[in-house]
Amino acid sequence: MVVTQFRPCIDLHQGKVKQIVGGSLSDGGAETNFVSPYDGEYYAELYRQHQLTGGHVIALGPGNEQQVLKALAAWPQGLQFGGGVNRENAARYIEAGASHVIVTSYLFDNGEFSWSRLEQIKAEVGQDKLVLDLSCRKVADGWHIATDRWQTVTHTAVDQQTLSELSQHCAEFLIHAADVEGLQAGIDQSLVAMLGEAATIPVTYAGGARSLDDLKLVAELSNNKVDLTIGSALDIFGGSGVSLDACIDWNKR
Repeated sequence: MVVTQFRPCIDLHQGKVKQIVGGSLSDGGAETNFVSPYDGEYYAELYRQHQLTGGHVIALGPGNEQQVLKALAAWPQGLQFGGGVNRENAARYIEAGASHVIVTSYLFDNGEFSWSRLEQIKAEVGQDKLVLDLSCRKVADGWHIATDRWQTVTHTAVDQQTLSELSQHCAEFLIHAADVEGLQAGIDQSLVAMLGEAATIPVTYAGGARSLDDLKLVAELSNNKVDLTIGSALDIFGGSGVSLDACIDWNKR
């Protein structure tokens, strides 16, 4: 039986491992919950030791390239990478050790979803190594994909139809609920439930998780079809709500 898994993360901002409030990210910086004294390689090695698979390294803005490459080298094929991935550089990150590349903003041209860009990047790395990041913000009638560090809300809805169409072109979805990302105020339960109904390929949800109970809640709401990333609440990122050991134990069950 497939069950909801904990998926680890390494968020890099200005060359450091951080946990930020997602909706605050801009050219000027970000509202920060935690800055780690350790680098990306340290966390990649930690996840490798515990065989925590399917985690993601995300570069938030420029200045993170060295950290990204060190993390990917520390656990070849153990981490996905996202952050500025496009047709020109996608294959390079696969060669550097990423199991998959994660793409969002590149797929949009002047705010509109570009099927030709999706085909181009799929041709570069293959459908089996492509994760589509459909990170979104809440709108009046549901959720729409947000690009450009979650500051630009596009016309593309995150719904059953979009997920069904795009699932034909990628291996997985990664979906941050940008409105609750980093706030530790609870997950977006309606979004998780919708993802569970619509999911036909692996889906990872991130945003708002604050305790181990959220893993149970995501499992229930999604009928075990959606995995959960926990960031700011995790003890290795300065949080008090969840221990990494508890997440490891959860995955072993």
